Amino acid sequence: MIYVKISIKNIKIKLEKSGLLKKERIMEILNEKKEIFFQASDSIWDTPELRFAVDQSVQQHYSVLEKEGFTIEKGIGGMRNAYVATYGSGSPIVGILGEYDALSNLSQQADLKKQEPITKGANGHGCGHNLLGMGAVAGAVGAKEFLKETGGPGTIKLFGCPAEEGGCGKSYIARAGLFDELDLALSWHPMDQTGAWGASSLAVYHVNYHFKGISSHAAGAPELGRSALDAAELMNIGVQFLREHIIDDARIHYAFTDTGGTSPNVVQSSASLFYYVRAPKMEQATEIYERVTKIAEGAALMTGTTMEVSLDSAYYEYIPNKLWTAQMHENLSLIDLFDYSAEELAYEQGYYDTIADSVKQDIYHKLLDIFPDKSVEELKEYVSLPICQFILPLSFDGTGGGSTDVGDVSWICPTAQVWIGCEPLGSAPHSWQWVANGKSSVAHKGLLNAGKAIALTAIDAFTSPERIKKGKEEHLRNLKGKTYKCAIPNTVMPDC
Repeated sequence: MIYVKISIKNIKIKLEKSGLLKKERIMEILNEKKEIFFQASDSIWDTPELRFAVDQSVQQHYSVLEKEGFTIEKGIGGMRNAYVATYGSGSPIVGILGEYDALSNLSQQADLKKQEPITKGANGHGCGHNLLGMGAVAGAVGAKEFLKETGGPGTIKLFGCPAEEGGCGKSYIARAGLFDELDLALSWHPMDQTGAWGASSLAVYHVNYHFKGISSHAAGAPELGRSALDAAELMNIGVQFLREHIIDDARIHYAFTDTGGTSPNVVQSSASLFYYVRAPKMEQATEIYERVTKIAEGAALMTGTTMEVSLDSAYYEYIPNKLWTAQMHENLSLIDLFDYSAEELAYEQGYYDTIADSVKQDIYHKLLDIFPDKSVEELKEYVSLPICQFILPLSFDGTGGGSTDVGDVSWICPTAQVWIGCEPLGSAPHSWQWVANGKSSVAHKGLLNAGKAIALTAIDAFTSPERIKKGKEEHLRNLKGKTYKCAIPNTVMPDC
């Protein structure tokens, strides 16, 4: 009997030294506070706002953070709805990145298993930023509770970042130098699968091209007109030919934002295009962007029109810090990620039934490659369930097809992120399914689990100076002698 008591004591000492008991305690605290985060997330879902104009959404963040004892600096980076909330003092300084903007034309009724907007053409949280932002807040609160309980040195800084969807709020914060003091930055994103974010992303330029011409009667006096619409179309044709002469991994997309009107008998005096130019490296994207702009200049020259280029936003490719990404991945194993009731599985099945069989089959084939040691029966069971029940193996291969303004942060300090699979398996970001699922208990659990992953990794930073040192050394190696320079000129300001 005495031997058993001594053994338990020794085990407890070892757990305390490893930090596992402290991590368990922080997860318990987050469980106790979870309804605060869920209610705030739902309120943000109820008032979906775009880009920089997220006035109601950010108030939900302020309300929680003020009650939790954070000091909040508002209006950072020249954006009225950006903030940094701080707790603690001294080093290390851990940053957490939160978002809360929605998407246009994605209004959708909650919990409905078919596409039906609340208001046609209105906004909706199709990328789960109501969850992302509150998950980040939960992570900051968990890290704060650790500092409060231990009394050790360390600072947590939660950055509220508007306009991830096209406005690159983090890039403006980066340009202001507010990430420079961070020893580590952490974030997460809702997804249909769970794992560490080890892939890079594409650098991107978002650019408006405005053409101005002279209107005239298209039949009676066409020779007097100078068609801005012709210039825009010639620009598009030129870019189509350019595609043959750029790297394979680059992507160029465009949309007309002004066609000059709806009357064919008028020579259109105005036309505008919105272009995205993406490439695996910022220098590659910059070169292609400059070539696209020259094509626009040529189109204006050919048509006797004028052209104005307006840079909307731009951000770098994401560089995952392998040391901290691996640590975040390890912390996922400490969290009860897949605790779903039969009712929750039945709820998610309604969304899963809307996913094409070909998508489910594609997931199964990918899992065969990803999990070579698992049986076919086990993998088939994974795909038979409507919500993710697995953690993807840690991998740093490949480049994702999208872009994120977290990329700018990753050029300034070591950065790590995770995916949390709280969306229906096989569903895509920016879909009605994500909006409908955004207030569900499954989505809430994803938010909470993300907060735990962030908080546990922050604890690792606060308790391991050696990891901080090695993470910074890796960061410098990853840059390969390059330095970060914000791609947005100082003359360009956010539209807020």
